[in-house]
Amino acid sequence: MLRVYHLLIGGALMVLVPMGANFFGFNSSNRENSPSTPPAKNVVSTSIPAKGNTWNSILGKTFAPKGWQVKVCNSNTSLLCVSANGKNLGKVEIEVYPLEKRSDLQKILAKAGISPNLPSDKQNSQYQTQIVKALRNWVDGEYAVLSQERQQSYDNLTKTNSSEGDAPQKVLQTSINFAPQPPEVVRLGKLQGIRYGFAGLKPEGGVVEKHLQYVTFDGKAMYVIKTAFASDAIPGKFEKLENLAVFEPYLNAIVTNLQLSQHKSVVSSQ
Repeated sequence: MLRVYHLLIGGALMVLVPMGANFFGFNSSNRENSPSTPPAKNVVSTSIPAKGNTWNSILGKTFAPKGWQVKVCNSNTSLLCVSANGKNLGKVEIEVYPLEKRSDLQKILAKAGISPNLPSDKQNSQYQTQIVKALRNWVDGEYAVLSQERQQSYDNLTKTNSSEGDAPQKVLQTSINFAPQPPEVVRLGKLQGIRYGFAGLKPEGGVVEKHLQYVTFDGKAMYVIKTAFASDAIPGKFEKLENLAVFEPYLNAIVTNLQLSQHKSVVSSQ
């Protein structure tokens, strides 16, 4: 059944992506229950060193397609492992940044009316609105940087293809476009956050890469959860696009059930 399901997903991708369909959400069946959540570089800084795996501190209920397994990777990293029949399918990475190490976020929070040095009612609706506004602005900044970086790398890729003998008109047809996903407000445990991502698309159809990310802030630290289908040497990724597509709605449900809140921060527990 898993092979047939993957073939169906693969076929759907070939049809939908050229038509400009939203390739950031897919439906699939769960081994227990359907996912509770339906499918729907400004500053270089270092995340906090993990004592063990960060997922151990925040992972709540997990969800996966029938025959798949989701568990914390057995290493001193920040990776969540996804597998089926003992074979690795992909990984999801989490990065945790203390606020004092993110000057970009500090400035954005200040513009949104939030001062980390002053007490605030974190359950207040106005505070929550300010947090969402700040995170949206942060994501907008990420998109601005990513758009420039990725388009440059895409241009270099097409130039490389051209030097290997492709005709100029063929290179033009296979140029890659940066396609950002509209940011979406989601829940990460008890915190509000933003779900965002982007893809590299060929005009005639085809996905070169796809990135899916979530960001939230608990008052002391920023959390970035990410995975992708990509050729880049990044730790959190899937080797096959169809596997990422199958797992995406389950990852949404996992993120919704994380043990994150305004009252306890991973930073304070390290």
